[in-house]
Amino acid sequence: MAITDWPAAERPRERLLAQGAQALSDAELLAIFLRVGIPGKSAVDLARDLLAGCKGQLAQLAATPPKELAKLPGLGPAKACQLAAAVELARRALKEDMHQRDLLGSPGAVRDWLRLHLGKLPHEVFGALWLDSQNRLIDYDELFRGTLNQASVYPREVVKQALARNAAAVVLVHNHPSGVAEASRADELLTRTLKEALALVDVKLADHFVVAGNANPLSFAEKGLI
Repeated sequence: MAITDWPAAERPRERLLAQGAQALSDAELLAIFLRVGIPGKSAVDLARDLLAGCKGQLAQLAATPPKELAKLPGLGPAKACQLAAAVELARRALKEDMHQRDLLGSPGAVRDWLRLHLGKLPHEVFGALWLDSQNRLIDYDELFRGTLNQASVYPREVVKQALARNAAAVVLVHNHPSGVAEASRADELLTRTLKEALALVDVKLADHFVVAGNANPLSFAEKGLI
């Protein structure tokens, strides 16, 4: 049965207008984006199939490259590009919000952005959120890429970028493509080394997050590791 044949109170678009987007399931929200289904399946059915192929995780669907999305039933190049654009708009909106608030007092906003930006990357990256004296975001830089260890992350380069950004504080971030949000002994040693190097130029190491998939990013500060 097509969605247009459903009772008005059950249609995703009408429910969104009446109750707000938060009242809809992931599949219903995705169905509104898809607009139409395929023969034998409504847009909601198609949305459920797409999510099932991504283990039910919107983050995994959002992280799928547009060229791969275009191959999925019911999407195609146009919708794949639209979905990729929507995800990028969400990333940029979150980043704009981070520019306006005290990030150390808003860990939820930081975690949301990190999950969306780094959660599903297939490779390991090490980056920094540079903060001003009021803990507002100056910018984010990806500093290194590859296996994270003392040999691949250079404290001198981190300090150099901190000075170039005129940062008062920094939140370090790196991801674990394995999906395990835990701090290794190497992570702890590297964090200590960077904290000491940054302190020499009066830049505070405020936190270090480990991001893994859609799990809650681990905070070194909350774990007492800084």
